[in-house]
Amino acid sequence: MTAAAFTTVCGDGKQTNMGGTNEKSRSPRQARSQTSKLIAIIDEDERMKHSLRNLIESTGLVVRCFGSAEEFLESDLHGRAACVIAEIRMPKMSGLDLQAKLKEEDCNIRIIFITADGDAGTRIQAMRAGAVEFLTKPFDHQCLLKILQAALDI
Repeated sequence: MTAAAFTTVCGDGKQTNMGGTNEKSRSPRQARSQTSKLIAIIDEDERMKHSLRNLIESTGLVVRCFGSAEEFLESDLHGRAACVIAEIRMPKMSGLDLQAKLKEEDCNIRIIFITADGDAGTRIQAMRAGAVEFLTKPFDHQCLLKILQAALDI
């Protein structure tokens, strides 16, 4: 399924309950494979990082949070993360700058961008550069989980 299909399915923009997915709905193989995939969350907003961490960890995925793109790049995880969920507008290095840097380093990490103030031009730029999706806050948390799952299954 493409990112555009997710926008159609999940495009209502309503915030849903932060409850996790039902463990019983996943097969044992899916549950085991999820625990080995590392998700990096990059956002300077502590509440957003905490909220996303709780949501994603409820699915069995491993999460590490970073307050900036620079902090993520300085870690040893930028070569091991399966997916990055990053704020597009950050001080110093933006999400788009991070995306370009990862591409330059041949890091094939899937990126989902989130932002409170995204514009069409920035969205187009991010998507053309290979972003999985570009979500505007507040976004539907269940939609994010579907997009994340699709990104990990690619």
